[in-house]
Amino acid sequence: MKLRRYLMVTKPGIIMGNLIATAGGFFLAAQGHVDVTLLLATVMGLSLVVASGCAINNCIDRDIDSRMQRTRNRVTVTGEISPAAALMHALVLGVAGFALLAWLTNPVALFFAAAGFVIYVGIYSLWMKRSSVYGTLIGSLSGAVPPVVGYCAVSGTFDTGAAILLLMFCLWQMPHSYAIGIFRYADYEAAGIPVLPVAQGISKTKLHIVLYILAFALVTVLLTATGYAGYGFLSVACATSLWWLGMALRGWRVDVDDYGWARQVFGFSIITITALSVAMAVDFRAPGVLS
Repeated sequence: MKLRRYLMVTKPGIIMGNLIATAGGFFLAAQGHVDVTLLLATVMGLSLVVASGCAINNCIDRDIDSRMQRTRNRVTVTGEISPAAALMHALVLGVAGFALLAWLTNPVALFFAAAGFVIYVGIYSLWMKRSSVYGTLIGSLSGAVPPVVGYCAVSGTFDTGAAILLLMFCLWQMPHSYAIGIFRYADYEAAGIPVLPVAQGISKTKLHIVLYILAFALVTVLLTATGYAGYGFLSVACATSLWWLGMALRGWRVDVDDYGWARQVFGFSIITITALSVAMAVDFRAPGVLS
């Protein structure tokens, strides 16, 4: 089916995850006063921008994708869609997404959407992913943008709440990505991508996973401590973060299967960030108003 290749080149799974995070940030800032038109414009506009970035990323990564078991069947590798067609598709999606955000949101939300796009396509995909162990950190910045865009679309300003969201989602990306690096170790090694497990070893990566989860857990508490979210959110944050941390610490057992353990850490990272996105969407507070 011809339409399928145009859908698959945009990485629908990533779009869906970003949509949930964007909505979480939006509802947190809206505090129950939801402008449906603004909500739809924000999630649709950003989804189009993310889709554009993913399509361009698929074009850039054709050579390394062909050497990885996980990605060798992507439509840009198999030839189901040509690079030129994929790039034109990305251009149309990007123009539509940015136009929608510019028309119906505000300059702050538009700025962060553009910043995330430039970081992902220009800095991460074209440069850091292939050349530096710090590529994951750079990529995490773009991955942390969606909830900030959702929040700023409502608030119109980058305030403390937006800063906490940016840091929180950035810290979450690190153990999430490092876990992928461990259970997809052979793929990254074959493609010559210097992710931390390949460049500096699995043992060091396990330590970084634990430390980043600890930092993430502390930052999530700030949403309640500063009055942006309630105690329901705090309960979800503590429960998921501590469970995730306990899971990560089990990676140090002598008899641990690194592959299976990393898959569990990765899987629970999705549960964690989804639960927090939903929790902050329903248990919001006006800053400084906690009871």
